[in-house]
Amino acid sequence: MRTFRILTAGLLCAFLLAGTAAWAKETIVVNGSTTVLPIGQATAEAYMKKNPDVNLSISGGGSGNGIKALIDKTTQIAMSSREMKKEEIELAKSKGVNPVMHKIAIDALTPIVHPSNPVSDLTIEQLSLIYQGKIRNWKEVGGKDMQIVVVSRDTSSGTYESWQEKVLHKEKVSPRAQLQASSGAVVQAVSKNRYAIGYIGIGYVNKSVKAVKVNGVAANAKTALDGSFPIARPLYMYTDGEPKGAVAGYLNFVKGKEGQQIVKKEGFVPIQ
Repeated sequence: MRTFRILTAGLLCAFLLAGTAAWAKETIVVNGSTTVLPIGQATAEAYMKKNPDVNLSISGGGSGNGIKALIDKTTQIAMSSREMKKEEIELAKSKGVNPVMHKIAIDALTPIVHPSNPVSDLTIEQLSLIYQGKIRNWKEVGGKDMQIVVVSRDTSSGTYESWQEKVLHKEKVSPRAQLQASSGAVVQAVSKNRYAIGYIGIGYVNKSVKAVKVNGVAANAKTALDGSFPIARPLYMYTDGEPKGAVAGYLNFVKGKEGQQIVKKEGFVPIQ
């Protein structure tokens, strides 16, 4: 009986210790850009393997949503494919949030078409007119006599805002455009429609779609870094103030050698 009691007490202690360890596990919430999402997911997985006492909860709902969550203090890290706007920073500060920007990668915003589409090169001006709805047939840009189906990101997307700034030059996208909620959804829509054109971060390009050159320049790490690809942009993570503790540990990992190798593996361009 005594032996049984000792064993029972031992098991109880082990259970309580395990429960305490699980309870002590620190969770970091990360929310925002679906373009940055693959980097967030892959780096989080690698970081948690090295740091089992830290749990990273990653979700993508668009840069605007991630920034809003940072301002509302419901996320510790906001992933964003654009810089915060002046009014967002002012709103954050009015709520006691001090946004700090962390550049984590470079992206080449890549136009894509169905693999059967013979068009392989478009100018910025042609892309602008297509997305404004002023060019509506592929034959106007060297393709087949087919109506163009424009696929765009929704307005909460940082990728949409980058496209509007760098391609549309602040003009509005055609109301005929099909709006998609994520980069993955854009790839899926274009891969299934031989009339379609879309745009995505370079890390999302795969064999189901064809990347289109812009002004004769292909999107890749070299052209994104040297600036010859005209639609390159940085990708960010934002924190409230200078990061500390586990948040600082994770961000240092993302920006460090191992994290940047993951950035490259995910198809984006490392910052170093």
